[in-house]
Amino acid sequence: MMREVITNSEQETEAFGRKLAGEIAPPAVLCLYGELGAGKTALVRGLAEGLGLDCTVSSPTFTIVNEYLGERELIHFDMYRLSSADELFDIGWEDYLRRNAILAVEWSENVEDAFDGSEIRIRFEKLSDTSRLITLEGARLC
Repeated sequence: MMREVITNSEQETEAFGRKLAGEIAPPAVLCLYGELGAGKTALVRGLAEGLGLDCTVSSPTFTIVNEYLGERELIHFDMYRLSSADELFDIGWEDYLRRNAILAVEWSENVEDAFDGSEIRIRFEKLSDTSRLITLEGARLC
């Protein structure tokens, strides 16, 4: 199943993330693709808000993973600095998969062979300085 959405601001991308949070049941892996500044972290901020998490979401570029815990869990990965799926497994990827959480993985292309095909793939394309085409693919989409 595929779906496309156009957002025209960072706030609209966050709002789409809030909406998406109500459509995804954990456990789920969201693979996020897109260049720097494409809106990946904005979507994750919206997801966190939509999941009812009271937290400040930032890109975990240097820490690799941020966990946002509450009644529902969101685990946010940034694979920008990783060069292979082996490095992802070294930080406990399999343990994260066993949790009843939503895992949002930025720069998924760097660890593509860690995925089994059950993920929801979300691609961001810059249409202008503020507009984004967001394409979602995956069997688990509502």
